[in-house]
Amino acid sequence: MTSITIRIPEDVVDDLKRLAPLLGFSGYQPLIRAYIGQGLRADLERFESETVTALIASLKRHGVSDAVIETALGEITHS
Repeated sequence: MTSITIRIPEDVVDDLKRLAPLLGFSGYQPLIRAYIGQGLRADLERFESETVTALIASLKRHGVSDAVIETALGEITHS
């Protein structure tokens, strides 16, 4: 892990400290890491989905058939 410094409003830290044990976290810092991880994964999934959609559209413009695209997508999603 890497140590960082981040400025967070005191009321937010107080809320995190209050909520952490209720959610089963040992402290507010693990809860912050969980929130960051969840947001990051959601953004990565959205970005990757948009990239795949753009790639599929480009392949279709270049004459690649839907059947070939579906086969390729099936291969990578069932690996």
